Amino acid sequence: MKQYHDLVKHVLENGTVKEDRTGTGTKSVFGYQMRFDLSEGFPLVTTKKTHLKSIIHELLWFIQGDTNIQYLVQNGVNIWNDWPYQSYLKQNDLEEKYPKYSDEWKAFMKEFIERVKTDDQFAKQYGELGPVYGHQWRNFEGVDQISGLIEDIKNKPDSRRLIVSAWNPKDIPVMAKSGLPPCHSLFQFYVAEGKLSCQLYQRSADVFLGVPFNIASYALLTMMIAQVCDLGLGDFVHTFGDAHLYSNHFDQAKLQLSRTPKALPTMKINPEVKDIFGFKFEDFELENYHPDPAIRAVVAV
Repeated sequence: MKQYHDLVKHVLENGTVKEDRTGTGTKSVFGYQMRFDLSEGFPLVTTKKTHLKSIIHELLWFIQGDTNIQYLVQNGVNIWNDWPYQSYLKQNDLEEKYPKYSDEWKAFMKEFIERVKTDDQFAKQYGELGPVYGHQWRNFEGVDQISGLIEDIKNKPDSRRLIVSAWNPKDIPVMAKSGLPPCHSLFQFYVAEGKLSCQLYQRSADVFLGVPFNIASYALLTMMIAQVCDLGLGDFVHTFGDAHLYSNHFDQAKLQLSRTPKALPTMKINPEVKDIFGFKFEDFELENYHPDPAIRAVVAV
């Protein structure tokens, strides 16, 4: 994953110091691009352990059009917890009692998540993220973009309109209330010589925590769609608007750069699945993944 290391190094060395919505502060660059040949292996970062279980479950959650964290937390995936939890504290005037990231805040979050897991009514009221990715992919003003995409790839592979958009201006004010306007604004597919490629435009990218996850997620989505459309694998192209490192991730990023990337693993997908909505967690198997230890960092909310 030299491409990813090059991005991290570029942001550290050339990024502009900027303020941000979270108050953390960043170094950022604008208009960067990476390319991964999916025939060379599954692009999962090897210089720190990446939580593949979360990547797969989140992607399946998106594809199903779900926007409530209950499915995720019931499957041990906690990457979206901070936003509904912080919203819950705000709605119930508990922000002062549980200051963000304090020990009390962390302990009470465990109680919150347990209720979301086990109490359907509570999850319905407080586990909802609003019209985020799953909603936009499957119900963009009434349009099921994923179903339409599959149909078009199969029947009009030379089309230049093989696009899924998550950026719905009408819904941005609603999503902004919880701090969640879509970072992955749109993605486009391209078929050439029997191979499927995908380009993601990401308007805002957390380089240390988010980008390794995003690379793997959209690479896997491309592989799934290629399989159901009987196509080979082309490239995953990752294009950024604002690519940034948070100031409290600088040391972690430098530690990761001190490590040497290893050979990429291989992702095996159950070949029997021919329906994009038919995939289950058990249909994926990662082989020969030997990462360095995880590097912890705080999510900026």
